[in-house]
Amino acid sequence: MAESKYDKYMVTIPATGRKGPGAWLMSNELVPGCNVNIMYNWISEQPKPNPMHMAMESHDYDEFILNIGMDPQHPEYLGGEIEGYMGDERQLITATTALYIPRNVPHGRVSWKSFERPHIQMAIKLSGKI
Repeated sequence: MAESKYDKYMVTIPATGRKGPGAWLMSNELVPGCNVNIMYNWISEQPKPNPMHMAMESHDYDEFILNIGMDPQHPEYLGGEIEGYMGDERQLITATTALYIPRNVPHGRVSWKSFERPHIQMAIKLSGKI
């Protein structure tokens, strides 16, 4: 197939071996000027180490965390229980969930309380930095 002038905007091989265990689908490093960072993890077993992210962090940009179940007959079924914190408030995720984290809100201390079935965790950061 002939190369398109828009091919430079498409990432077909996720970048790995960067910060953390995930794979990157989009960043300024992969597509200069996109100003978004999209990373995902396949959670195929109880994560190790667990907790996965012990530290609290905050950013000067908004972030979205998606925890996506992989059962097409029951898309709301996540296949695990994930505990995390926003500020000092504990969040327990037990279903397919999209979480919006506004800029400068501390979040973290993520751990899996149970694992039953593979699922995907995806982060979308409104910053192009990895």
